[in-house]
Amino acid sequence: MNLEQEVLKAKEGDREAFIRLMKSTETALHNTARAMVKRDEDIADVLQETILKAYKSLHLLREPGFFRTWIFRILINECHTVLKKASRSIAVAELPTVPASSHDYDNVDLRMAVDRLEDQQRIAIVLYYFQDMTLKQVAETLDISESAAKTRLYRARKTLLEELRPQTEREDAL
Repeated sequence: MNLEQEVLKAKEGDREAFIRLMKSTETALHNTARAMVKRDEDIADVLQETILKAYKSLHLLREPGFFRTWIFRILINECHTVLKKASRSIAVAELPTVPASSHDYDNVDLRMAVDRLEDQQRIAIVLYYFQDMTLKQVAETLDISESAAKTRLYRARKTLLEELRPQTEREDAL
């Protein structure tokens, strides 16, 4: 059964179809939440709120083909809510960093570099490269134009290239 059929069944009240939808996006949602909010407690809260809001408002989703974009938008909004609350209560510098959970050690440097990007660039990179969204889907999810999404990705890639370039090459450039 394809994604759109599952969405239609879930919209009709099929709880098992909704559970299957959540299971199919669970890892991608978790990884995106981790990239944005870092702390395990916040990740759990964000995921729980995202699933609850998706369940309550699934009937409002007009186009089943946009389910993935729609649920990621909910997740990102929840992440922003958590980050706003955290910035009011503690300084961002005090937030603990969470090491990359990848078992592929070749990608640890890349993941850590992505985690150090500014929020707007980081989420664009995560959605585009780690969640395999198209440029159009990234733009829709972030509620920005495609050119703005393209600009964020360009700047993020430029920053990542600079940061991941070997130290000796950076020193030679000076």
